[in-house]
Amino acid sequence: MSYFQKKDIVSNSIAELRTHVESALKAEGFGILTEIDIQATMKKKLDKHYAPYLILGACNPVFADKVLQAEPNIGALLPCNVTIREIEKGKYEVAVMDPAAAMAAVENPEIEPLAGEVRDKLLNALKQLG
Repeated sequence: MSYFQKKDIVSNSIAELRTHVESALKAEGFGILTEIDIQATMKKKLDKHYAPYLILGACNPVFADKVLQAEPNIGALLPCNVTIREIEKGKYEVAVMDPAAAMAAVENPEIEPLAGEVRDKLLNALKQLG
């Protein structure tokens, strides 16, 4: 079982693509709680060059509430990460985590179907792109 699914997208910029990614996620009930700019962080902390690379922490509050009720410590696995990274000039990879794969280690039968539903929503958002 892969821990992520991805899609390559042609775009003018990572900022433009991010707008489309956020819209696709919003259509599936997700909002963005966190953002990590890998390019800026690695430059600042290690003086290393990275191509544009964002990690977005996406959350669907309805499902977050359900899994937190079933497994209070599940917060260690939240939010769902979505990455956008430049793989060549004008071409980007958008990847979404597979919550079912991530939460399989929890071994709680109450969250398994919820994780599957969240995976389906993330994959629907990915399919909406490009």
